[in-house]
Amino acid sequence: MNDDRRQQIRVLALCVLPVSLSVLVAVVCLNDKGSLGPRGFPSSWVEAQAEKGEVALRGLITVFERYYNLGSTSQRGMDDDIASLVRSIVPPLTSKKHKGQDGRIGIIGGCQDYTGAPYFAAISALKVGADLSHVFCTKDAATVIKSYSPELIVHPVLDSPNAVEEIEKWLPRLHSLVVGPGLGREESLLKTAKEVIEKSKVRDIPVIVDADGLWLVTQQPSVIQGYQKGILTPNFMEFTRLYEALHHEPMDSGDRQRSVMQLSAAMGNITLVLKGEQDLITDGSRVISCSTEGSGRRCGGQGDLLSGSMGLLAHWAHAASAAGKLKSVNPSLVAAFGACSLTRQCNSQAFQRHGRSTTTSDMIHEIGSAFKKLFES
Repeated sequence: MNDDRRQQIRVLALCVLPVSLSVLVAVVCLNDKGSLGPRGFPSSWVEAQAEKGEVALRGLITVFERYYNLGSTSQRGMDDDIASLVRSIVPPLTSKKHKGQDGRIGIIGGCQDYTGAPYFAAISALKVGADLSHVFCTKDAATVIKSYSPELIVHPVLDSPNAVEEIEKWLPRLHSLVVGPGLGREESLLKTAKEVIEKSKVRDIPVIVDADGLWLVTQQPSVIQGYQKGILTPNFMEFTRLYEALHHEPMDSGDRQRSVMQLSAAMGNITLVLKGEQDLITDGSRVISCSTEGSGRRCGGQGDLLSGSMGLLAHWAHAASAAGKLKSVNPSLVAAFGACSLTRQCNSQAFQRHGRSTTTSDMIHEIGSAFKKLFES
């Protein structure tokens, strides 16, 4: 338990500690000469009562410490329960399968200014266990993204006149879609992204919305509102913009759990992940806190690792649910928790190796061992 938590406990204990006679006597009766108090109590007796009061205070502090530790244990227990659900959705590796069965993921994003984000999302999906990862980007971003990795399938169609038709013909082959990494805010690209989301909803494909995809949702919430296979992954600023767009009033930043519940409900109980010191995950009916230890290092691109891995886990979770493996549990919650835990574990492991110089590429190198530690051990 850290010093700040101990200080909070001590203050709380002092606030509720009943006024003890022994403490009152110690305070009122002991004079500055240290002999007899004004009412004639021997100083040794007064000091003994004061010591008893201190013992009582220490005892109460211990009670509160135990209470807080029980809360931590309860949170760990909840994390373990959900982690076991994540383990249950991971498909076994077997030679009986063919390429593509364990996941074909599409990334909508990548423009001249932003080529790293779609790469991070796509390669993260592969590293988690997807068989194929597609990137649908603008023409001038395609060669750059291809040069990052020969393992990605890159389609330079996002800014073509018939972009929606070009992407739509691939949708029957994709298991999930991640919209937003490196998308940019050019109106024509946002329009294409919106139409692709609509086409994906018709096909019942899980859709993860991040980065500039969230900018689109802020402008037009109806594009994903109420879609139960949709997941939004805002950081605090993105969350604030979206909350205020729907509620037309400032968010109460002092009660984030209540705020995420409210926003999810306003969005038709869509699954929502508020990234932060602890990731808050909700579908409007409950809030799950992912507190897997990460590090103090926040490098650009780790949100793309999150969204890419979540795209694959969403496919696995919904496939498991359809097969009856997840009963009375929202598959999107399971997928979101798994991706949040994995990203934090990758961050922790990369930081242990690289410290302050940790980058998202370092985190991606940790995906295999982090996944094994969390979900295959």
